[in-house]
Formats: sequence, structure tokens, C-alpha cells
Amino acid sequence: MAPTAAPWAKPGVAGPGSSAPLPAVSRGELTKAPWAAVSGPALTGRPVEAAVPRAQPRLPSVPSADFSGHAFVPAAKRILSTDHLKQFLRSDVACDLVSFILALNKAVKGKQLSDPCEESEAVRKLVGVLDMLWRWVDEIPAAAHTLRYGNPAFRTWSLQMTQQAPQLVASVLPAGLQAAAGELAGYFADSFGNATRIDYGTGHETTFCALLYCLAKLGVVGEGDAQALVTRVFARYLELMRKIQTTYWLEPAGSHGVWGLDDYQFLPFVWGSAQLVDHPFIKPSSIHSREVLEGYACEYLYLGAIKFVKQVKKGPLQETSPMLVDISGIPMWSKVNSGMVKMYQAEVLAKFPIMQHFLFGSLIDFSPAAPAAAVDAPAPQRAPPAAGAAGAPGVQPSPAAATGT
Repeated sequence: MAPTAAPWAKPGVAGPGSSAPLPAVSRGELTKAPWAAVSGPALTGRPVEAAVPRAQPRLPSVPSADFSGHAFVPAAKRILSTDHLKQFLRSDVACDLVSFILALNKAVKGKQLSDPCEESEAVRKLVGVLDMLWRWVDEIPAAAHTLRYGNPAFRTWSLQMTQQAPQLVASVLPAGLQAAAGELAGYFADSFGNATRIDYGTGHETTFCALLYCLAKLGVVGEGDAQALVTRVFARYLELMRKIQTTYWLEPAGSHGVWGLDDYQFLPFVWGSAQLVDHPFIKPSSIHSREVLEGYACEYLYLGAIKFVKQVKKGPLQETSPMLVDISGIPMWSKVNSGMVKMYQAEVLAKFPIMQHFLFGSLIDFSPAAPAAAVDAPAPQRAPPAAGAAGAPGVQPSPAAATGT
């Protein structure tokens, strides 16, 4: 059977392992990676744009050093329509969240995972919590199951994690912020997949990022922790999720199949490409080198993500993940990184099927306004009762009508 061809590929352009060169996306050829083409159609028929263009790299400001009078609330879903999503993307809270992601992106540029960095007590405690969840996976093995995906033992693991989420979050918080544990527990419990559907995807990954954002807004982590939040905390979270995925085989939530970037994750490609900016010899095309993947996947999130894709998907990368192959033709990591940032906003934060599950509370506060039509519409006029009906002018109701019998 002939290999499947990506619809954007030009005749005569072959994948890795052939004598033909990779697609020259830097010259503007049509590509599935929206930012890779200088002009021309893209994933949506036009070049991808940042959904939150106002965002700039910065951690959230801590509103107060004293949260004793703060009213924490359970995290809940508030994006109930595409109009709500549009309002969210225009809001300051969306700008702050993307700015946080950009700040971590900036903090890891040119950094390996093993590079020394500041590790606060909160960072070490977060890693310790993830280590505990790792041990629970070992203690709750996969059940005997006939299907590849959706092992029911994940529900047992998830129930244990959800029940202990408030205590686990509280173990990271200082004494003066214990009241925040209830609100943050919602983000924590939703970071590891859905127990009902036994699935996991970029929405859950984004929720974990939101948890880190909340900790930054509380002042539990600060500017000095930015690098460690990626190279220590998120890297450990990623290892845990891969263990969970390959133990319980969670369904990909909202997967685009071969036309997507990855079935489960997105942020490793954002922050991982930042790590590789200006690398002296590892280029985007180096993902096709087995030696590079074996030697450096443990140091760079991007390469680790590529290696994992190759492990869990059967077949050549050109067939299973053609978008990643397209991106490998981009000459500079800086362009890959800027494109990934935009694509994350467009394909995750701006997608209603994902963001309808996103959680809001007092720290990530968003209350969508009612549609103008609903606010301005006059109250409906009651139609006059028909002649002879009970309550009609000049007509006295019968005793039966008055008593409801």
C-alpha cells in the first residue's frame, strides 16, 4: 500500500530517508505548520495569528502579601459558549495566563533540563507530590483488559488522587495560604485526565499550567523559580503523564490524528523549542537523527516529545506525524518557537471543545457578560386572556377554577 501523503506536500517532495530534500518551508511552500509558510494557505486557510496578541513575558503580579481576608472559591467551568470564549480571549486574565507561559518560555531559552537553577522549597514540594503520584501508578497496576485504550484501573488511580488532592495541594502551600487548597485542588485534580472517559489531552495539560499560574499569583513561586517550573516541575509532570498513558492507555482527548501536532501534549513543543534556540549543532531537522534523539531527548523537551511519539506510534514519522516533519524543515529554532507559541494559542486556548472544560476561580477570575440581546431585550408582554377565560376582564371565575379542582 502506498504511504499516505500530506495534502499540502508538493509532488516530488519526499520525507526523511530519501535523496530528495525536505520541504523548503522557509521559502514559503504550502505547509501544515501554519507559521512555516511566508504566505499562502495554512491550517485554517490563512496564516495563524496569536489569539492573545497583547501578552508579554511576565509572571502575574501578587495582589497582596496577606490573603487572610481573600475569599477563595471552588474552581468551576464558566466558558459555556463560543461567545464566552471570545470574551475570555479578550480579557486581562487570558493575557496574564499567556504572559505567564511566555515568561517560562523566556526563562528556558538555551537551557538544558539538567542545568543548575534556583529550586525553592515550593518547587521541591511540587516535585515531591508528583513523585508520590508516580508511586501510586506502581501500586495500582493496569487491570486485565481486552482493549488497547481505556484501562479501568485508571479510575482507581484517579479516585485516590482526587480524594487526596486538597491535602496534596496543601502540602505545597505555606501556613498562611492553606485556605487556597480547596480552590487549587480543582486544578490539580483536573490536570491528569478524565476518569469517566479515561482520556487525556492538551486541555488537562493547560489546567496543570493554570495551577502553576495560581501558585505564582499567590506568591508561592516567583521570578527565580521560572526556569525550575519548566525544567524540574513540568518535566516531572510530563514523565508522570507518559507513565500514566503507557500504563493505563488513556484515550487522546480531542486528537486530530496524523494532522495534529501530538495526541496528548503541546507545551513540550513550545518550551522545548525555546530550549533549543541558538543551539550550536542541534537543528530542527535533527529530529530525524536517531543519535540526536538517543543522546539529547533527556535534556530537551522537544526531542523527548519526538522520541515518545516514535515510541507510541507505529510507522514512519512522515506518515504518523507529518506536521512534525514539516516543522523540521524550518531552519531556525527561534522561528519554530514563535510559531509554536502562536499555534498553542490558536489550537488550544482558542478552541471551544477544549476551553469549555477550563476552570475559573478567584485567582483566575472570569465572569462572561450576558449577550447584549439578552440584556437589552424588553420583557415579554403577556397576551390578554381569551374571552370567557378565568381572569378575563368582566368575567368572574367559576368556583371550580378558583379552587383548582
